Amino acid sequence: MDTYRWHAGAVLDPAVTTDTLADRFTRWCEAVVARLPFGVHSVVPPTFLGFALINGFTFAVDLLLLTIFHGWWDWPLWLSVTLGYICAFGLSFFLNRTFNFHSHAPVGRQAAIYVVVVAINYVAFILGVGAGLTALGLEYHLSRLLAGGCEAVYMYSAMRWVVFRARRSETASASAGSER
Repeated sequence: MDTYRWHAGAVLDPAVTTDTLADRFTRWCEAVVARLPFGVHSVVPPTFLGFALINGFTFAVDLLLLTIFHGWWDWPLWLSVTLGYICAFGLSFFLNRTFNFHSHAPVGRQAAIYVVVVAINYVAFILGVGAGLTALGLEYHLSRLLAGGCEAVYMYSAMRWVVFRARRSETASASAGSER
């Protein structure tokens, strides 16, 4: 439903438009990033804000599970960290795929790549940095927070440019669809 010839495709028919929660989340991230001062908005992509929000939430889930498993139930630290990590990263994959990167690529391939990325992250940052700092005497929550900072940089980069990267065929079909 166009009001003028030059508006072709610009006026959306509310009966056809579906505004999902994921779409609203993306628009909100775009609006917040657009308001960042000092030219920061030109450097920070909206997906980075989305990643920070989603992974901040899933990191809190990870810490909560760690506290429950190790602090309350007295399970071994390695088991508590591992189970919390698996739960949090599974949730992160789903939320980032759906809300942040809006991926429609086959989930199996992405999940397989994600498992490799997460395994590298686990060995390097969870076992290497987190467990290493705990073994050196740092309190386990603080060790996990420091390791979390390292893994955040790695995981955003891997998710944006490896796991959920737009393939050329996806980019071409998306741009062809917008030109219609």
